[in-house]
Amino acid sequence: MATDPDRARILRAVDEKTDEIAGFLGRLVQFDSETGKEGPIQGFIAETLRGMGLEVDQWVPDLKELAKHPAYIPAEGRDFSGRPNVVGVHRGDAKARSLLFNGHVDTIPWEPVSEWEFHPLSGELKAGRILGRGSSDMKGGLAAMTMALKVLLACGLRPRGAVTLEYVIDEELSGLGTLACVTRGYKADAGISLETSDLHVQPACIGRLWFVVEVRGKPAGISRRWEAVSAMDKGYKVAKAVEDLEGIRIAELTHPLYPDNRGALPCAVGRFEAGTFPSATPDRALLRGSMGLMPQEDIERVKRDFAAFIRGVCEQDPWLKYHQPKVWFEGLIAEGAEIPRDHPIVTAVANNFREVTSREPVYSGRMGAADTRYLIRHGGTPTVIFGPGVTAQMHATNEWLPLENLVIATKTLALTIHDWCR
Repeated sequence: MATDPDRARILRAVDEKTDEIAGFLGRLVQFDSETGKEGPIQGFIAETLRGMGLEVDQWVPDLKELAKHPAYIPAEGRDFSGRPNVVGVHRGDAKARSLLFNGHVDTIPWEPVSEWEFHPLSGELKAGRILGRGSSDMKGGLAAMTMALKVLLACGLRPRGAVTLEYVIDEELSGLGTLACVTRGYKADAGISLETSDLHVQPACIGRLWFVVEVRGKPAGISRRWEAVSAMDKGYKVAKAVEDLEGIRIAELTHPLYPDNRGALPCAVGRFEAGTFPSATPDRALLRGSMGLMPQEDIERVKRDFAAFIRGVCEQDPWLKYHQPKVWFEGLIAEGAEIPRDHPIVTAVANNFREVTSREPVYSGRMGAADTRYLIRHGGTPTVIFGPGVTAQMHATNEWLPLENLVIATKTLALTIHDWCR
């Protein structure tokens, strides 16, 4: 493979276009695309894709239609107005293998500027790093997938199979942008998600489940506190039970891509609210938390098991036994997902990374939820995660991406398109 003259041309072309690739990412970073503000960057991307000669599909997802899908995540007040998805398609021979790339354009907030050493929307290349919010998570991935196809087309190496580039909205809150692509009918023989992965090859991602537990006590004025049952005290007991459940799950659940499963299975209360007045015993506590799910777990079963565990703990408490807390799930409700480590798309990406870097690829599982759950579980597209983003820079103040990672990813993806779409 290494002696194929076309492969050498591709690698040379990426090197020659390094400034253009870095400049394209810098321009993406300069758009403020915090979740809810994706419109302007999507307009820029659509024009870029048209300039590459791709068919462009630009549409605002219909929330009412998405709500009919079993994977829909409900959220009060969500509005997609002025926030389109963008998909670019290189049409190919239906007899050749097709490939789909997926990435999100939205970022988390970047204010206040005073906390940053440089402007969050800088996009500047400095000391080998491209600076700014979204550079690692995950505009670097968007730049790599866009430029990989652009390089091939510029070299006259048009892929025989179809190539689909998805630029989606609302990933940081729901992932419904990708679900909208699935319901619109986009699929391929294989997919690559450009999520932050440190250039690791990741056939799996964990799931994430946000839970709420409401604990009730018995109210009383502060002067007769002995007659009260503090919901705060009982809430702490429930919070400790959640922590105990984390230990049980870490001991019992294993997966070969998560040899240290502590990062995959956090289960903890992150927010605790109790009481309404300093001189009254709290009669209500609201606990909100998050738990990680292994890729193979069924999310509905996890919900049932979580609620049953809380009930079982409360059975041992003389008050909670007869005043059981309410348990429900809202916010992020994301399944895990995986494809076999020996799937051909995993092998293709790994082999091309090895060729580009002369390094052995690292196989791992992503320690966070990803839109691959929609592509794999509902979209008929077996998808591997491989992106240039630095995991430690994801959502970080002073976020940056190494230019070297961007170039390696672009080369790897370009070779993968060249190999796969034949």
